[in-house]
Amino acid sequence: MLRRLSPVRLAAAGAVLLAVVLALLATRQTNQFLEVPDEPHSLTGVVTVPGHTRKQDGGGIYYVDVVVKKASQLESSFSFLRPEGADVIPQDQFVPPGLTYQQQLKLESETMQVSQRKASIVALRALGYQVRAREAGVRVVDVEPNSNAKGVLRAQDLIVAADGRPVHTQSDLFHVLAPLHVGDVARISVRRGSQILTFKIRTIADAQNPKRAIIGVIPFEAVVATLPVRVRFNLSHDVGGPSAGLAFALEVLEQAGRDIDHGLKIAATGEIQLDGSVTGIGGVKQKTIGARQANVDAFLVPVDGDNAKVAKRYAHDLRIIPVKTFQQALQALATLGRKA
Repeated sequence: MLRRLSPVRLAAAGAVLLAVVLALLATRQTNQFLEVPDEPHSLTGVVTVPGHTRKQDGGGIYYVDVVVKKASQLESSFSFLRPEGADVIPQDQFVPPGLTYQQQLKLESETMQVSQRKASIVALRALGYQVRAREAGVRVVDVEPNSNAKGVLRAQDLIVAADGRPVHTQSDLFHVLAPLHVGDVARISVRRGSQILTFKIRTIADAQNPKRAIIGVIPFEAVVATLPVRVRFNLSHDVGGPSAGLAFALEVLEQAGRDIDHGLKIAATGEIQLDGSVTGIGGVKQKTIGARQANVDAFLVPVDGDNAKVAKRYAHDLRIIPVKTFQQALQALATLGRKA
């Protein structure tokens, strides 16, 4: 005997089924990432310059970042379920070809360390200190587990030469390796502690381009400098990448007693280079929205890479200050009136 379900029972069954489907979609991750705006983070107490005191005037320098997480099937499929300003991005836009997700996180962490050093150098030079700095080779961030470099090279080794030619930058290393064929042997010299060691490493094929020979390490630039003042960074927030460089440099000046913010809440983003130039970064849309929602007084953004143009598109009433160099940033902030 068949029993017909009432409309109420049908509706209830449909609701239960819908809830189950939504729960599955919400917990099932995709191979995509979600970029979400985050609130600006104050650098007060994060950066310290020994022997100096920061002026307390209610203002502050803030860095902005982007929360990056795996997108669920639900978030990937329905834009209205994402936070304001959130975008779905393909995995290869966050994790470059040839890297794993964990390797990318290591690279982001290394990038942050170099960003702090560059910011310290640029800021101390702006304070009148003579600081010598140079690119001193290529730091090994990680070693591919399936490469012939595994067990030979180590993370934090500094590559200083390849096939007898000096290596100062990543470009130097790539230039030496470019003519090699898969299976050729490369002589790699590294500084490990106080020692210079040379190893013969047989190249392997790049997984993304089988005709390209690689030694199987993740390289990153190394900057060497002797700082006349030891600038300390204490970042409790889990953040990586180079985009806080401009904010770091501004805060170093604040901590050294310079009144940079004039009592205003100043957010800043941009990668800082040794020559003081400020170069483009990613996630500008999300960073602008985060700064706007926090009601900061102004947001410094690189001109490079159309960063400033994108920021103005999402700024609404937030004041955007486009900058090309650190000195230009200082000049722009000097023209802002003190907060009443």
